[in-house]
Amino acid sequence: MRSPLLAPSEKRQVLPRFTSPWYLSSGLAMTIYTAFVANQRSLNSAQAGEPEYIAQVMTGSRAVPLQTWRSPIPPQGQGTLIATYGITGSLEDQGFLRQWGRWAHERNYGVILFDWRAHGKSAELSPTLTSDGLYEGEDFVYLAAQAKALGYPGPFWFGGYSLGGQLALWGVYKGQTLEDWRNNDAMLTSLSPTDIGGAMAVCPSLDSQRSLNYLTSHPVGRYLEKAIANKLKELAWQLHRHHPGEFDPQAIERANTIWGFDHNLVIDRLGFASVADYYEASSALPLLSKIVKPTLLLYAANDPMFHPAIAEELASLQNQLTGVDLQLTPKGGHVGYIANARCQRENNDPDENWAIHRTLDWLDHQNSPPS
Repeated sequence: MRSPLLAPSEKRQVLPRFTSPWYLSSGLAMTIYTAFVANQRSLNSAQAGEPEYIAQVMTGSRAVPLQTWRSPIPPQGQGTLIATYGITGSLEDQGFLRQWGRWAHERNYGVILFDWRAHGKSAELSPTLTSDGLYEGEDFVYLAAQAKALGYPGPFWFGGYSLGGQLALWGVYKGQTLEDWRNNDAMLTSLSPTDIGGAMAVCPSLDSQRSLNYLTSHPVGRYLEKAIANKLKELAWQLHRHHPGEFDPQAIERANTIWGFDHNLVIDRLGFASVADYYEASSALPLLSKIVKPTLLLYAANDPMFHPAIAEELASLQNQLTGVDLQLTPKGGHVGYIANARCQRENNDPDENWAIHRTLDWLDHQNSPPS
């Protein structure tokens, strides 16, 4: 029988110290290295050891089809990880996500990875655009309900990184408030808020407006923002090809920035008057004080993608959060946390992905009996 989840005061852990190779000590160096080197290395390693996933189209909120990969159901599994990735990408190319799933499966968790709205195969299945958590949070809950029906073990844990971390935070919030919004949906009938264990968010986006302003005000930040914007524009053209007539080509042409993507393609469909209103509504920072289920938030103070003041605000909130176990580290970059050899040895980690192994250690701790 599964052990009860730990109370908030018992669930918090002191994570072992993270140390990187000397040449990745800056947040920018770590972030660039992770994107262009470590991601492919993680992807190659995951492909050599991950479970034999079953590809299946499941249903999200408002009947949006979502492409998922689900692992074999583990015998006597201790829970299930449902996870996705950041602002761009797909199940095919996300090394961090694939390694996360691989090592979760090794620890006897069920695993369901998915292409979130307007990404990967899900973009081919539906023209529905992103909402930065407003509906993706419900998507996590719908996937948990379908996983339960398939026989995956509870509790169900929601995971994500970067913008995907914001989605996971919305997921756990929607999970704990399920009774308020399920509206007699037959698909959710058999799911209870107690089936949702909590969430894990690695370097999540917490305040899009401030961070986007910060990025575009610095030369290097403008380069990073432009690279992401180009990927979003590619995504928009892919959606246009898959769903002719759904998108105005001129609007896509105007979407040359992250703000432009949301302004020209997203906010009208969601009913917002401005991008600022949209960012305020979808921001995960105000959610933190409302989350009561065990939730790990791993955040690097030198993350170059986010405004530095956010890390300072998180530090001031640390003792005021009921459900969120905030782990604020001095270094790590943006979804990097590439450990040096000594750090790997000290933690008995099988590879360099410090953040992945700490999240899973934390998850194991949530499922352990109180001492």
